[in-house]
Amino acid sequence: MLFQRIVPEPEQPEAFPADYEKIVVKTLHGLEGVLATELENLGAIAVRPLKRAVECRGDKKIIYRICYESRLALRVLVHIHGITAYNEKNLYHAIKEVDWDQYLDVNDSLAIDSVVAGKVFTHSHYVSLLTKDAIVDQFREKYNRRPDVNLDNPTLRINVRINASQCDILLDASGDSLHKRGYRRDSVEAPLNEVLAAGMIALSGWNGETSFADPMCGSGTLAIEAAMVAVKQPPQFFRDVPFGFIKWKNFDKMLWQTVKKDADNQRNKDISIKIVASDINPRARNAASINALAAGLDGVINIEKRAFEQADAPDSSGTLIINPPYDERLRLSEVEVFYKMMGDTFKKNWSGWSAWVITSNKEAMKSVGLRASRRIELINGSLECTYQRFDMYKGKKGHVEDESGAANTEVPSEE
Repeated sequence: MLFQRIVPEPEQPEAFPADYEKIVVKTLHGLEGVLATELENLGAIAVRPLKRAVECRGDKKIIYRICYESRLALRVLVHIHGITAYNEKNLYHAIKEVDWDQYLDVNDSLAIDSVVAGKVFTHSHYVSLLTKDAIVDQFREKYNRRPDVNLDNPTLRINVRINASQCDILLDASGDSLHKRGYRRDSVEAPLNEVLAAGMIALSGWNGETSFADPMCGSGTLAIEAAMVAVKQPPQFFRDVPFGFIKWKNFDKMLWQTVKKDADNQRNKDISIKIVASDINPRARNAASINALAAGLDGVINIEKRAFEQADAPDSSGTLIINPPYDERLRLSEVEVFYKMMGDTFKKNWSGWSAWVITSNKEAMKSVGLRASRRIELINGSLECTYQRFDMYKGKKGHVEDESGAANTEVPSEE
């Protein structure tokens, strides 16, 4: 299914500034809400969550800001045309009627990505070929020459989204997927996607003002993403490939330099909170150290050699997030014992902290022996996961949040 709306369209059309474009920002399942909030903070308006995406409106500056500053975006697509097509001939001629000279020169290159749903068009690859034919035929008829196709590094990456007879044409402003921050130089098995890690941090409510720990750190992705939040470092600060919008005909170099400078000037490594990553595996600690150095965060993250059950809280309160080893990956012979150890360690060593755990083994989570105060469904790669919060109160009294995040007065207890 295409970008399915979670909230209904407004009954009356909204009035937007003339230079505000419709933008579709893709993300991972479960992160739509926190991405919507992030986009509003970046200046976008008319923000509406979709399925694995958020739609909004913004000008060129906001497009640049989303690409550079969003921690939760995978791709940023800018809508340029809407077309109604009932068959292949309709689609071909409608795309050919678009003035592609606005976006592309004959010496440039292009790539087409298509997604289709409904009974009218059923093969995305064929839609991509049809779109490519319509565009290059227009250039050939005008100039007796045509742009080349370059799937890896095109001048213009075009997205075609078809739902039934409605076809939307969008341009990819991001270029390479925005989860590629430029700091991952080494990894251990099954590392977290950077956007997923940033999303888990956002969902936890952690904002860089209290201490943070990942005592099963692997290659350090969670700690690095947390440290970038704490020091206000843009996620693309070390990006080593150009954004898609830089190759566009309407690229505003001075505006882009201003956006980047404004974001970079917020960066401040002089923080008072503690960010700790630990692991018993020397291979993981080495990878985490290499990646933290590549992210410019050496000295911000403390990387320690410790088994999880021996790790102590570095502060009286804070947020702990872990991505424990999945039994499918590490062949844990006693999964229930392992998860019970996690719960026991939370109670013993992490009093006053909020502990968040992501796992694909929902049955094993029952062995933690604690009542989750919140559960969120996420996707990690191809695995359907549950992301659960456990509040380690120093006493017996407290309040927890329900599924919607609303507070209630239920007393946490062991199950």
